[in-house]
Amino acid sequence: MSSVGTPDPDSGWLGDDELEWVRRRMPLLYVEAVPVRLDGLGQVTEVGVLLRASADGEMTRSIVSGRVRYGETIREALFRHLENDLGPMAFPQLQTSPVPFTVAEYFPLPGISPYSDPRQHAVSLAFVVPVTGTCEPRQDALELTWLSPEAAASDSIALEMEGGRGSILRAALASVGRLT
Repeated sequence: MSSVGTPDPDSGWLGDDELEWVRRRMPLLYVEAVPVRLDGLGQVTEVGVLLRASADGEMTRSIVSGRVRYGETIREALFRHLENDLGPMAFPQLQTSPVPFTVAEYFPLPGISPYSDPRQHAVSLAFVVPVTGTCEPRQDALELTWLSPEAAASDSIALEMEGGRGSILRAALASVGRLT
């Protein structure tokens, strides 16, 4: 007989050993967000790119990204990761029913897809998310750089991005009509 009660608020967390075990056996679901600033007509004027230090100390560029927890909606996961990476005053403007502009599949071995992650096989739903507030990076992000759409789509930024995320950034810009 099961009992009804308050769900465990941390039920979506796995310990390091458990996470490693799961990563070796099945794909994990992620959300990724490209934060943007809009003008009065709703056109993208700036694109936010995070600066992070990788595990081996290398400086890389990235976008907002993270796992979806068990029992969590896509919208909730997006909001949580945007707040974690950009700070509580970023004020993301999420759609009621978010629809990704692309689905990226990351593999541990490079070459299977444009996206790679040496830790795991992951499937990521990617979104463009307007933010209206003040962004102050938190967690492992060192800074957020606001770039023009042209600069964000440049080869130099793509080379700085980890795991093929330069392709995701370009796809985001194409999805909003800003890839020239």
